[in-house]
Amino acid sequence: MLNKDDEKNKLPLHIRIKEDIFQKIQSGYYEVDEIIPTEMKLADLYKVSRPTVRQAISSLVTEGYLERKKRKGTMVCNKKINQEFTYIIQGFESEMLKKGLMPKTKVLSFKSDVASSEVSSALELKEGSNIFKLIRLRYIENEPVLLVTTYLSADMFPSFKDVDFEKNSLYKLMLDLGTPITSIKRKLEVIKSDETTSDLLNIKKNDPIFYFHSYAYTSNTLVEYSISKYRGDMNSFIFNISNTNDNLNGR
Repeated sequence: MLNKDDEKNKLPLHIRIKEDIFQKIQSGYYEVDEIIPTEMKLADLYKVSRPTVRQAISSLVTEGYLERKKRKGTMVCNKKINQEFTYIIQGFESEMLKKGLMPKTKVLSFKSDVASSEVSSALELKEGSNIFKLIRLRYIENEPVLLVTTYLSADMFPSFKDVDFEKNSLYKLMLDLGTPITSIKRKLEVIKSDETTSDLLNIKKNDPIFYFHSYAYTSNTLVEYSISKYRGDMNSFIFNISNTNDNLNGR
């Protein structure tokens, strides 16, 4: 039941109910994967109409805290992280901090290597060129959400050999060197996680993951090729699409 003495009692009822349910989710009163009470029971609990409860529930569904399950009810779900890198160029840690989340990076491997045919083609280098291979596991609130393997030309960034990438942002370093990332081309697939990826991301084998190939440029020069694997249960992606052709009449 809502606290009538609360300072928020001037807010519309559906907002007050939404905030009360949200607080119960955050506190663990309603746990992840738990089915919350029906609209009828909630309406009785809060002493309001069902449409008012439905409005509160719909807001939490839209924001990703609840999910309606057919023939089951409304379930508490893991809040997905809206990844905006599909249309904004920024580093992982910078983006997460702006969302009020605590990121962490663990470097699994960083070494000098020679470019394979796949990597040399992706980076537009000669096969056998000197490269750096960087593998990082990225965390949010101590939960692994992203496994990313990055390839860079060692001849273009020789100073990187001494960098601690658990403490330094790759894109910030590039900016400081006068080679800022100005554009990125990405290819997205949805695949099943293999055993190694599953162990690292703390998910089950064959769980769905978002699989990105990324090609980053400074001006017209390709400087980075990355393969990123995002947990499907914790990430969603925002695509900002604009119609710049006034003659388009598609339905």
